[in-house]
Amino acid sequence: MELRNIAIIAHVDHGKTTLVDAMLRQSGTFRDNQQVIERALDSNELERERGITILAKCTSVVWKDVRINIVDTPGHADFGGEVERILSMVDGVLVLVDAAEGPMPQTKFVTAKALAQGLHPIVIINKVDRQDARAHEVHDQVFDLFAALDANDDQLDFPTLFAVGRDGWASPTLDGPREGLAPLFDLILAHVPPPKRDLDAPFAMLASILEYDPYLGRVLTGRIERGIARVNTQIRGLHADGKVIEQARLTKLLAYRGLDRVPVESAEAGDIIAVAGLSMTTVADTLAVPEVDQPLSAIPIDPPTLAMTFSVNDSPLAGREGDKVTSRVIGNRLMRESEGNVAIRVTESADRDAFEVAGRGELQLGVLIETMRREGFEMSISRPRVLMRSEHGQKLEPIEDVQIDVDEEFSGVVVEKMSRRKGELLEVRPSGAGKLRLLIRAPSRGLIGYHGEFLTDTRGTGLMNRSFHGFGPFRGPIEGRRNGVLVANGAGEAVAYALWYLEERGPLFIAPGTKVYEGMIIGEHTRGNDLDVNPLKAKQLTNIRAAGKDEAVRLTPPRKMSLEAAIAYVEDDELVEVTPKSIRLRKRLLDPNDRKKASRIKESA
Repeated sequence: MELRNIAIIAHVDHGKTTLVDAMLRQSGTFRDNQQVIERALDSNELERERGITILAKCTSVVWKDVRINIVDTPGHADFGGEVERILSMVDGVLVLVDAAEGPMPQTKFVTAKALAQGLHPIVIINKVDRQDARAHEVHDQVFDLFAALDANDDQLDFPTLFAVGRDGWASPTLDGPREGLAPLFDLILAHVPPPKRDLDAPFAMLASILEYDPYLGRVLTGRIERGIARVNTQIRGLHADGKVIEQARLTKLLAYRGLDRVPVESAEAGDIIAVAGLSMTTVADTLAVPEVDQPLSAIPIDPPTLAMTFSVNDSPLAGREGDKVTSRVIGNRLMRESEGNVAIRVTESADRDAFEVAGRGELQLGVLIETMRREGFEMSISRPRVLMRSEHGQKLEPIEDVQIDVDEEFSGVVVEKMSRRKGELLEVRPSGAGKLRLLIRAPSRGLIGYHGEFLTDTRGTGLMNRSFHGFGPFRGPIEGRRNGVLVANGAGEAVAYALWYLEERGPLFIAPGTKVYEGMIIGEHTRGNDLDVNPLKAKQLTNIRAAGKDEAVRLTPPRKMSLEAAIAYVEDDELVEVTPKSIRLRKRLLDPNDRKKASRIKESA
């Protein structure tokens, strides 16, 4: 059967996964009466909750006796490592662009990688039914983007379709017939070249995706570059430097058929397959028969820009909510993550109770922490820090391009806050409906923890998108959190009477009945210094006045922090305690005397 391999790339929320749903339905992959959940490829629990794609997924459809392998890719810059490596598996890309928002930072990031590989894009202007759609203007912007990314003449001569993925139609013209996705399928067959297939050469494939299956164990997915893969063939894994990693028998060969992975006896060059049975070979390694001694070349991945320390939870409440608490178990899980996720790097600290985890951004590391806590892990997480470089004696730091869409009335406060964080305003232009689009170049350091503040400043109406620009000269110190915190000075359960008195000191993070311990952060101080407080103090009762005679204490609802907000909030001397049921803030040193000593040492230094 003839083959076509394509990837769908776009900015987050532009409709990639929804379009794949429609392609699966209209190609006959599902029965007419089959119940299929919406966004079927977003199978991960976190993906469905957040409405974003986190992991690259493979599927396939058949159209006019041609099998089309489709790879659905993440739309967020933090998961760019997923996108970069799977582009080596495909021969063409569908670039999906929202008809109102136009090309966004992630569109630019992924398209640049695709064009650099010589892939020829098909552009789909999606969501043309939006009231604020401006399809032809967006089409011109896509052309300008491709030109700015040094696309060649063939790549600039891209075919375009106008579509509404949710309704399942695509058309070559904006006012053309709206009768289904046949124009899209036909265009893929005509425009995307079939993979080069050397069936006589010895079998070799590059592993691009690693996942763990409860029944099969480690499963490696990739495209067969040459030859034919057959079950029970002797193969070996080759590292990028040509070193043999392991020898094994190809026990399980799986092909993508619709949403399922189906066992097959053999697969030919050009097809995307999954292989089980190898215990050490990983992403970017080559799988080949023993006579092959030269590995296939893999695309280099952009380096991590942000790091956090994952350490053992040593608080007085440790081990009460999770069952995976030791450094060995945490270390094994992190090493397994870094094996399959090439954009994450894990290094062990000298004291062996902590691990530095480096990645692309707060969202990527936040998703990893959330996944681990749902698996039963307890950990302490440090404040994120950016990874600096040094070249020719000059200190360099990661710089990001930030695109902000905001109502005109809020643009002043956003520009002021970004300039305080060493951001540089590059461009301001109207984006319609009373909104402005701000293009700002800012250090990654300055953006840590800003998103929550940004949503507050713009009353929840602003949109902020970031993408990695490169490393630039260090831009100097950036002011941190202005307020101190309220720190519990004892262990027990918080009492409403005590919290009522503490409210005048600042907003609280806990409710009555919450278990607290010495050194735990229970609220924010209205001033710049930290304050030790007693949240356990109960009302003194006498025989003159009974407890029930007073009015019930009425407290302001506590400020509940999400995982990402907590990680962004803490300072260098603080940690986030993460368990399957709780997210707590605490001081790194729980004893107040130890904190005073550390503060004096810091001041003298």
